[in-house]
Amino acid sequence: MTIEKRRVPAGAAVLRDDITTAIRGAVMHELAAVGYGRLSIEAVARRAGVSKTAIYRRWRSKLELVLAVVSKVAVQRLPLPDTGTLRGDLEMLFMIMSHALRHPLASQIIPDLLAEAARNPEIAQTLQSALQANQHTIGVLLIERAVERGELPEGADPGALMDLIVGPLYWRIAIARTPLDAADLPRMAAAVAAALGVASEPHRPVDSGPAPIDTTTGSGSNRS
Repeated sequence: MTIEKRRVPAGAAVLRDDITTAIRGAVMHELAAVGYGRLSIEAVARRAGVSKTAIYRRWRSKLELVLAVVSKVAVQRLPLPDTGTLRGDLEMLFMIMSHALRHPLASQIIPDLLAEAARNPEIAQTLQSALQANQHTIGVLLIERAVERGELPEGADPGALMDLIVGPLYWRIAIARTPLDAADLPRMAAAVAAALGVASEPHRPVDSGPAPIDTTTGSGSNRS
């Protein structure tokens, strides 16, 4: 007795990539349209053109679905060409980040998820882990290049310097929501490059200042 082996077409896989991609896109659009609180599996399924079963095969709940999709987006590596200078690399990074943060989806989703993270520790932890991983990757790339060029000293810590890199631009666009003009990015890149140089200098003891005055004699601490 022989058993016939049936060949399953590549497109008939249980978890088809095109369906997964459609669901992820639908989640991002639903988050931008209604926020996490009002997002529903039913609405995501309608927007993606799939059944709810297709979603539940991949994720067990709305929370798991949103965390998985947002984490995947957050850890995507930015294409960052080597411009030859730290200042140029920073300007290129700021240009890429500014386009991403000003995208209609990001401008709606980021504030909503940050607000939700304040109420939901699981969302807060996932966002923090994903963003830190992405920032660390970018920081290592930028700092290692600058060290190799001699722009920063050996031993510069990407983790300690990353706040100086992403903080100003993120504050400007995502928090203050202040418009950027053509001259802002080069000026910001120059300022951050200078700040990184200062922050990377070896630790120096703080000057304790002049000797205290002896108020009993009206002179310094040295006595004749």
